Amino acid sequence: MNNILTAQELKIKGAQILKEKTKQSKEAIVTVRGKNTFVVLTMDQYNYLRGCELDTALAETERDIAEGKFVIQSIEEHMKTLENV
Repeated sequence: MNNILTAQELKIKGAQILKEKTKQSKEAIVTVRGKNTFVVLTMDQYNYLRGCELDTALAETERDIAEGKFVIQSIEEHMKTLENV
């Protein structure tokens, strides 16, 4: 995999090595002492994944509403519910 770099490379070459490594795959894996430890994403890839996460949350919420899995309550009631969790 061409998108793997060591922490030492990152320390020496900085953002330039990240730019090179994320050019094709949009992500880079940073190894520390030979172990895959971190993943660096391009901003475009991060925004795409974040959008997917938000779309999933919206779909789950819509499903809960369709299935009647919600309550209608005042702010005060909701705060009491939260305090009891």
